[in-house]
Amino acid sequence: MKKIAIIAAIFGIAACTQAQECPENVMVTGTNPIISNQFTADPTARVFNGKIYMFPSHDIPSVITHHDGSAWFSMADYHVFSSEDLTTWTDHGVIVTQEDVPWGRPDAYSMWAPDCVERNGKYYFYFPNASKTGGFAVGVAIADKPEGPYEIQPEPIKGINGIDPCVLQASDGNAYIFWGNGRCAKLKENMIELADDNPKEVVKWGPREFEMVGVSCLKGLPSRQAEGPFAFEYNGNYYLTYPYVRNNTEVIGYAMSKNPMGPYEYKGIIMAEHENGCWTNHHSIVNYKGQWYFFYHHNAYSPHFDKNRSAQIEKLYFNEDGTIQEIKPTLRGVGPVKASHKVQIDRYSCIDGASIEYIDTTDYFKGWKTVFAKPGDKVCFNELDFGKKAPKAMVFRMKTPKPAEVLVTAGKEAKVVLFEYPEWTEFEVPMPFKAKGMQDLKIELVSGQDVEIDWITFR
Repeated sequence: MKKIAIIAAIFGIAACTQAQECPENVMVTGTNPIISNQFTADPTARVFNGKIYMFPSHDIPSVITHHDGSAWFSMADYHVFSSEDLTTWTDHGVIVTQEDVPWGRPDAYSMWAPDCVERNGKYYFYFPNASKTGGFAVGVAIADKPEGPYEIQPEPIKGINGIDPCVLQASDGNAYIFWGNGRCAKLKENMIELADDNPKEVVKWGPREFEMVGVSCLKGLPSRQAEGPFAFEYNGNYYLTYPYVRNNTEVIGYAMSKNPMGPYEYKGIIMAEHENGCWTNHHSIVNYKGQWYFFYHHNAYSPHFDKNRSAQIEKLYFNEDGTIQEIKPTLRGVGPVKASHKVQIDRYSCIDGASIEYIDTTDYFKGWKTVFAKPGDKVCFNELDFGKKAPKAMVFRMKTPKPAEVLVTAGKEAKVVLFEYPEWTEFEVPMPFKAKGMQDLKIELVSGQDVEIDWITFR
């Protein structure tokens, strides 16, 4: 076995750098997807007690089939995650399971997009499920802390027949619940019943007629197969954002109003269709420490089955007139990454020539590797924090079939000579120059071929 010699590198700071050093319920990512050990679809983000909490649905490998016989969405429970920096995420575990819902079918696997809000010191978790009496309903579980434990109410909210609840606590003092394809009704102060003064309307569905509570906020707007409404308030405007099918897959569109229950005026797209054809998208929007963020999902850890999705985050910006700028998904994400983390350069900020491949196609949760096939191939990873103290060593996890040379740039640049090592290995080399503060990292292949890098860290 040949050893690898290196001439050069860069930086470092401290955190949970090795998987075995981290508690099982803590993940350090900072890049997309943000949760790396399970599927996390339909992410609803809320800010409680100075932390950001994420309440996603929980995809699992399909155990049920669609009416056409194909594998289908399967969700049996809900977890809650929290973070203070959008990089280190704590999984607080399961808070609601389908077996514990007294009014729900315990074998439906249909616990789709949820929400959670705080009112008068209590946390109200809203979730959909298939009802034992048929159709879908929205239930409520109540807790004293956002991470639970939650007590499931014995009955669902009367008057709601649908999925994907979202609760808006408006500046007018009322709470409004949105669900399904954009229906909205006012809640009572107790947060578990619809208010008595809600309007009602008769809705036709084929030959049948139904009396429905509330109003349809998407009436007259682009809303083909609309679902998953998420409403929020900003700068005197109410925003109703929602997924709908524009071509063959979902986009996230939005509308604005001066009234929580509308009428709403359609304004455009927040996020277009996923380029890889992932059928669904689902989202939430939250302001955390002065920055607006857009949470959504993608099938990054399940490339051949888009019913297993994973949560991702991007920054969101408003125009001066209050409209929202369109967002394009990134791999880099938004979380601050320290040089002492395992820096996943496959979650790149820019790329030229290099390719990104799965490390193990039998276990996609093992993530990705960057393949530098020929000289000139390079990637960059922006905003890497080296802190105030320059690191003394640099560590690669990589392999190469032949000797190669890599140029590493972080403020300054230095060449790294890699000797032949055909199997994955980790090695440490002294730093040839000092790197401090925030730097953009660039890795470029100077000579050699087929160099594969899993991650880089600085100690």
